[in-house]
Amino acid sequence: MILLTNIGQAEVALGRSLTYWEGLWWEGTHNVSDYYLYCLNIIFLFTIFTIAPLPYVLLDVWKVKSAEKYKVQPGVHNAPSATWRCYKVVMWTFFTVVGPLQLCSFPAVRSIGIRFGVPLPSVGEVCMQLVLYTMVEDYGNYWLHRWLHNGWWYDKIHSVHHEFATPMSFAAPYAHWAEVMILGVPTFVGPAMAPGHIITFWLWIAIRQLEAIETHSGYDFPWNPTRLIPFYGGAEYHDYHHFVGAKCSSNFASVFTYCDWIYGTDKGYRYMKEMHKRGLVAKGQAQEQNGNGWLQKNDLKGLPASLSEGIRAS
Repeated sequence: MILLTNIGQAEVALGRSLTYWEGLWWEGTHNVSDYYLYCLNIIFLFTIFTIAPLPYVLLDVWKVKSAEKYKVQPGVHNAPSATWRCYKVVMWTFFTVVGPLQLCSFPAVRSIGIRFGVPLPSVGEVCMQLVLYTMVEDYGNYWLHRWLHNGWWYDKIHSVHHEFATPMSFAAPYAHWAEVMILGVPTFVGPAMAPGHIITFWLWIAIRQLEAIETHSGYDFPWNPTRLIPFYGGAEYHDYHHFVGAKCSSNFASVFTYCDWIYGTDKGYRYMKEMHKRGLVAKGQAQEQNGNGWLQKNDLKGLPASLSEGIRAS
């Protein structure tokens, strides 16, 4: 951080004029400590954990009929009491584990080189760092998650997260306190490898949590822009992992699917999809032979939208 008292001195130190956004950042933060700025991340996380899941949660609790065809497990809903219990546990973990970790980790964040002042990062720098952070976290999370599905580690730690066989968005951070710490490590490896600005760090934490909320939402909407991201897993992909539960040896990836594909841990999921597809295609062909049309309107009911679209195209 450039420790200067006014914008003029900052511009002299930088050898150029501050941009509009750098001027705003300077005015808002030059009298604020770096520790305070870092601790704002606690407020961001609390807001995300509480507000972002609500649309999905309300669809689930209210059993909105128009959204049912996009439910990964149609007709299966979490009771309001279970939803409220989940949120309370998440908040307890937040205030007893996540928050204190944030308060105590500032020296480490400072030591790896996270910046708090001007200059602000360029859009290109932010994008490149976010891509790196995502790839590093995804790879590390894959192996730690896979490790947590073994013996004692599953029984004593990871089984807490799998209490919800039908995921909901509040359950994204629902986990044993030890798992929160274990899976939090890959999240910080990327910023340690390529430290950037605190704004980039805020964006990274926010994006990662929003992705986890969407992945655990239990709904697979065809208009979701994440469908355009190559190798992105999404709700349907991760839902299979929760549905199978303790014995699951598939779909360990947190964001992308490339690790599961490379190491062959997506075979159960792909077999399931193929069996669903073959079964409905066979049923449709039988109906067509009987003069009832290839597919009846209810034949695809109960399947994720992405799978039913593939069947229609067969």
